Parts: sequence; C-alpha cells; structure tokens
Amino acid sequence: MPTTQTDETLSVITPANIDWQTDDTGNKVPVSGEFGDVYFSHADGLAETRHVFLTHNQLPERLSKLAPQQSFTIAELGFGTGLNLLATWLLWRQLRRTHPHLATARLHFITTEKHPIPLADLTKILALWGQRAPELTELITPFLDAYPPLVAGCHRLNFFADNLTVDLWFGDAASSLTKLSLDKSSEPAPFVDAWFLDGFAPSCNSTLWAENIFAQVQRLSRPSTTAATYSCAGVVKRALRASGFEISKVKGFGRKREMLTAVMTNATCSENNRSKPDIASDAIGVDSSDRAILSESHSVVIGAGVSGLFAAWSLANRGVQVTLVDKSAPLAGASGNPRALLAPKMTPIHHVDEHLHTIGYLYSSRVYRQFNDMAKVANILPIIESTGALDLLMKANIGTEQIADYPNDMATTLPLEEARSLSGLKEQDLATNLYLPHAGLINPQTLKQIILLHPLICCQQLHVDSIDETETQVLIRGVDKNKSALTINADNVVICAAFESHDIDERIFDCRKIRGQLSWFTPTTEQLAHLPKIPLKYSGYCTLFTAQTSDDSFDNEAAHQPQFLLGASFIRNDTDTQIRHEEHQISRDKLVTAIPEMSAIIPTDTSLWQGRAGVRTQTPDYHPIVGRLNDSKRMWVMSAMGAKGYALAPICADALVDMITGTFAPLSEAMLARLSPTRTRLQTPLV
Repeated sequence: MPTTQTDETLSVITPANIDWQTDDTGNKVPVSGEFGDVYFSHADGLAETRHVFLTHNQLPERLSKLAPQQSFTIAELGFGTGLNLLATWLLWRQLRRTHPHLATARLHFITTEKHPIPLADLTKILALWGQRAPELTELITPFLDAYPPLVAGCHRLNFFADNLTVDLWFGDAASSLTKLSLDKSSEPAPFVDAWFLDGFAPSCNSTLWAENIFAQVQRLSRPSTTAATYSCAGVVKRALRASGFEISKVKGFGRKREMLTAVMTNATCSENNRSKPDIASDAIGVDSSDRAILSESHSVVIGAGVSGLFAAWSLANRGVQVTLVDKSAPLAGASGNPRALLAPKMTPIHHVDEHLHTIGYLYSSRVYRQFNDMAKVANILPIIESTGALDLLMKANIGTEQIADYPNDMATTLPLEEARSLSGLKEQDLATNLYLPHAGLINPQTLKQIILLHPLICCQQLHVDSIDETETQVLIRGVDKNKSALTINADNVVICAAFESHDIDERIFDCRKIRGQLSWFTPTTEQLAHLPKIPLKYSGYCTLFTAQTSDDSFDNEAAHQPQFLLGASFIRNDTDTQIRHEEHQISRDKLVTAIPEMSAIIPTDTSLWQGRAGVRTQTPDYHPIVGRLNDSKRMWVMSAMGAKGYALAPICADALVDMITGTFAPLSEAMLARLSPTRTRLQTPLV
C-alpha cells in the first residue's frame, strides 16, 4: 500500500546530507546525499547559473528596464547552495550601480528547498565560492549572517541597502508554492516574472518536476512570465507546454548540448491571471502598466506605536512617502515600555510553519540585528541586546521532548547545572526548561529613532476626527498640536491605533482592552548579586536591564544604573493608565510564587518602585488584524498585537505592504485569512 506524507511530516525539516566529490578542475564540490546529484556543474557552477538562469531569462535587459519603485519577482525551485541567488544578487547590485533609475526598484527572490543545507556545511561551500569568485565575497557574509534555522515555513531575509527581499520557503516545494497567496478580488495581484527551474535531475528527484509543481507554476505566472532550466527531459517539456508555456531549445552550458527556455503565452494563460493586460509572447520585457508603480504615492499611518512604526518603515522601504500621525507622540501608548522581551511562545515543531509568533520572532530578530548595524553608523544605542532567555515552562504548550525536535541554535533544554549557572538561580527546579539563545531585550526608544530617520517618513501630531475615502484618494481630517484644523490627502491609509482603531473606523473589530502594568526598581548591590542574570519567563517575565539617557522613563541620575523589571499585570476591560501600587505587588507575588528563592531578594516595600501602564488590544482568536477593510480600496488596518507587538509587527507590516503593492507575502494564504479584518471570528461582537 503506498505511503503518503502527512501535513505533520511535511512540516518537519530533514537537513541535506552533503557528500563531496572532485570536479574537472580538481576542486571539491558538494553532492546531495539524498539524491546523488551535484548541486552545480563540475565545470563551473557560477558560469552555468549565469548562462542558464540569468541570460536565458533575459534578466540583464529586463531588470535594467524596471521603472522607479517597480518590483520584479523571481521564483526558484531548488535553493541548494544559494549560488543562483548570489549570482542574481550580484547582477542586481551591478545594475543598480550603473542605472540610477533603479535606486528605488525592488527585486523579490522566492525560493524553495525541502532539504536545506546546515549552516556549517553551507559556510564551507560558500567559502570555496568566495575563493573561486571573489566578487561574491561581499554578498556571502551578509547572506550567511541572515541564514535562518532549519525549520519549515517562509523565512524572509531583507537586504535593505540593495532593495532585495529573499523569501526562503523550507519544506516540500508543491506545498510551499500552494501557500503563496493570490488575491483574485483585488488589484494589483502578485505574479512571478521569471522562474529558475533548478531541481536535481528528473531521474534523481522526480517530485520537483511533477504535475502538481507545474500546476503551481501556471497559477503563479501570467503572459510573458519566463522560465529557464538546464534540463531537456521529455517530462519537463511536456509539463511546461501543458502549463501554458511556449518552449525553445537553446545551447546548453559546457558539455551539455541543449537546455530549455520558455515563456507563458496569452492563449494558455492561467485562469487566475487571465484578466491581466495582453503582452505578446515574443515581447519579454517589463510593462510598467502590468506591475504596481508607486511613483509619487503617499500613505498615512494612524498611530505611532510599534505597529504604526513598522507599517511606516515597510511602506517607506518600498519608496512610499509616509506621514505617520499620532494623537500625542510616538510610543506614547502600550508600546512605550522601557524594554520589551523578544522571546517566543514555542509550539510543537510540526505546527511551526503556521505559527505566527515563531515566524514573527525569527523575522523580527533578523530585522533588529540589522537595525543594530544601522544604529552603529548613526551613533545610536543598540535596538536589541542579545541576552538569551530561559523559559521555566510554567505556562507553555510544549515540553522538553518537543523542544528536542528543534535545532539547538533556535531552542534547547539546558542541563540542570548549566541552567542554574546561566540564570543565577540556585534553588529552583530547572530540570525542565526552554533556553532561547537568540532572545533579547528591545529598546523601544532607539527603535523609534532608527525608524524615524528614514527620509521618506514624516511624523506629526494629529488627532484624527474623520476619514473620507473617494475613488482616487483618502482625506484625513483632524486637529494638529496647535489646535488648528488640518486635512491630509493620501493614496492609502493604514490604521494602527490599537484599541482606539474601532473608534476611527467602525469596520475594525472592537477588541478586548487589557490593562498591563510593568514594574521596575533599582536594586542594591547585594540584591543585584542574587537577581537572575538573564531574562526569565514564567507566568510573567523578569529581567535586568541598564537604563539609558534616551529612555523616556528615566532621568539623568538613573541613567546607566541597573534596573530590575517584572510584570506585567493583566486587567481586562480597563483602559486607565495611572500607576497602581497594588499592581506592583501583584507582579512581585507572581514572581516569588514562581521562583520562591526570590522572596528574600525582591523588596517587600514597593512604594519606591516605578511603573508604566498601557492598554493591550486582543481579538477573540488571539490573532492580530491585518488587511484591507471591507468595501474599501484604500483603507487598511494593522492592529490587535496583544502583548506580542515587538515580535509580530515587523512580519505583519511586511505582509500588509505586500498586499498594498501587489507582491507575494511571507505568510501563507491560510495565515493571511486568519489575520483578515473580515474573518468569520470577528463578525460577532464581544459581549
């Protein structure tokens, strides 16, 4: 009886097993242990990539003709060693240097890999390429720095300086392509401009050349989409023809006599893209009427908490002029705490590819590390302090056996003595624990500084009174900081006003309002010696941090002194933000109940403690609200992050801007449906 792969097995990654052979020039080359095929030509893999995929998708000509602020999407089957990406990236960088009009154009590279190569092996492979092709060296380092843990799902890597977005989909290729969302109801809809069909040979790995793969190639393409492959196998030719492509045989690379190029034609265009403008099959180029052009576009983002900041950032990085407005000031609401702990609530690994918190954590941690590099150049303090974090698993849906399924560099259980040494806890039972090596503390104020440095973001105070949408624009009317009436015109509006979003537009679900108060105090030298050394998660969380002069909550006297932060309280249906001393006590009680040895360390007198209260916004299904508002063309919402804004806002903002600009999001179609403002769960008001 034939076996079938379940969704659960598809969601667990088996890393590539690398063997090594000697090529025609005496160099060592990697070979797939799973499929017994080479990752690239024994003759010259880089030259083969340029010949097959760059030249025969006509990328030098097509990319050079992109209009300002236009996007071009490449999709690849078989990521392998990343050589195709690096060659494409290098071409893109060279074109942008010689074609000034490409300064605001964007390249989107989507790729799939069922058996990704472990970082150590990939580092070795790419080091060899750095020796053979030194021009790749300046790209290899940032790529390896961004290379994700080997868990299923989409891993978005943004290389901001090059206007390059890479979506690495780890897992079965057909399943990954199926998850790419095509919203047929709205324009512009995303599509692939060029395909790199680079799986192992059909005789070695037939699954990458199967009908279900080419059904997705057809679904995601449109007239004038091109494809190129080194293979001339009959199964490939038949599949491309059946999918609506005209094929041509051309000279192959090296000793290979022939290869295939293909272009999708109008007559056999996929049903999803049949409404696209006609483009002759022999005119393979970039038609600016066919892809969203954002020239001179202007968006308004309402609300300057973490959601609004990232919505503004993602829009600005697509070349959109953004006016970010807030009724008081950036980070004045729940997002403005002294520090935020970036540490995910883990899920069993077979759910990870659809677990928004894990996806968001991995993406945001990469973004914050990139922000640290920007902050260093701008002479700003770091955005994220890499601390690691220890979860005591008191409020978790995962145990140590399930933690063992994860790569150790993402999540692991520490031996008892190591956990005690790292945490500083001496009496706590730490036999079960979850250590998150890449967790860290976010400094919201320095994050705000970096984002507001973007030249396309303008921030101003505005109390919004009304919003009127017409066919061609949106009018936002309100009162500015001088109490003067002000009207702003915009092409799009994104509402990120947390629990007040419903007041601005009643189409946005009226969420739960949950008051949360963080508490902190300045420990004595003796207390400091016995407090936890790294952030701890229990039914709350606690951490040491050092106050900075840029922190709004501290004066110059407190700056550079250690603080111990704990919390947060959780009070439903309460929007008051005054500090309450009884909630200091609640947070203390929660900590000492979870970690009894802290009862002798944490002061019982909380009268000198400081605090900050905010109002979290939460939906009934605990998912954020991200997407276009019902019966609207130009109004969008990104809200209801709960207590996870610093983990979720970066990925949700990118997904939202992908929807606005008509490009593929880094979230599955099912996940986008779970975030939709019009989802079924939000049709019944809270009682």
